[in-house]
Amino acid sequence: MIGVAVLGSGAIAADHVSAFARIGGVEVTHVVGTDLGRARRIAALAPGCRAGTDLGDALADPAVTGVIVCGRTGDHPARALAAIAAGKHVVIEKPPARRLAAFDAVIAAARTAGVRVMVGQTTRFQPAVRTLAAAAAAGEVGTPRLLHLAWYVGHVWPGGWNSWQLDPAASGGHLVHNGMHPLDLAIALLGARPERVFTRGWCTHAPGMPTPDSFHVTVRFAGGAVALAELSYGLRRPGEMLRRMTLTGETGTLTHHTAADAALGGTPFTPPPASVADALYHQAVHTADVFAGRAAPLITLDQSRAALATALAAQRSLEAGAPMEVTLDA
Repeated sequence: MIGVAVLGSGAIAADHVSAFARIGGVEVTHVVGTDLGRARRIAALAPGCRAGTDLGDALADPAVTGVIVCGRTGDHPARALAAIAAGKHVVIEKPPARRLAAFDAVIAAARTAGVRVMVGQTTRFQPAVRTLAAAAAAGEVGTPRLLHLAWYVGHVWPGGWNSWQLDPAASGGHLVHNGMHPLDLAIALLGARPERVFTRGWCTHAPGMPTPDSFHVTVRFAGGAVALAELSYGLRRPGEMLRRMTLTGETGTLTHHTAADAALGGTPFTPPPASVADALYHQAVHTADVFAGRAAPLITLDQSRAALATALAAQRSLEAGAPMEVTLDA
């Protein structure tokens, strides 16, 4: 039995508990949050799960194989380091830290302790992304040269985020908090080192937000490959989504558009298209395999480090209105 402790008492923590509760051979043992009432409501999603506010209790439990670190970004490194020191495997919600040095400390501790650590880049587990990545890995485009992502999502609107998520000092900025998803995907698909990034941002659908809701991000990679990401998190309806991916290489092109999914609907709370649905469950299945030693992490620490460095550079570019070098050297 794989025992999992979930650290956090927000919506993402609840989603993790629900996903793990569907997997045989996995037991969610603890939910640890700063709000005991919320932690209890989330713990009720998994049979036998205990709620608490003391991280030490969960980490001292020998039934806990691994830990899912959710909650505020600024708390991620300390929680991950505590779990590693207790000998637990770790999945950290993105972003893993607000600063590269803090994430480097987690990476170093994990390698010294011999535990497995992965950043929860859930986009990688979406069915369409997995299919496209497998086709690219099989050589269907040759050497990848250009990735174009157009992603529109409806969940960042006035009142849709908590105050800490809107505060760059607490979240690292919107491009760090959410931008790691497309940047991680670009790094994985293009298979090269990101070198330079340029970002522009606008308040479009949500002009009352203290952060832009829509962005253009261009990333240049070593060897000349380019990723173009057109991102908007400001669609008005929660759950609304439209995504288009095009990966072009020296010998071919792969593309996907959610508009082709039969699952698209027109209700006020549109269900996710089939091509992106249930990604967190697929991530949880993989996480259980990683915690059990049956699989190596799909998302490597080097990829996550590069994605965080690129996201930090993209945020700096947004604020400065100029291209920025991606600093990967320690």
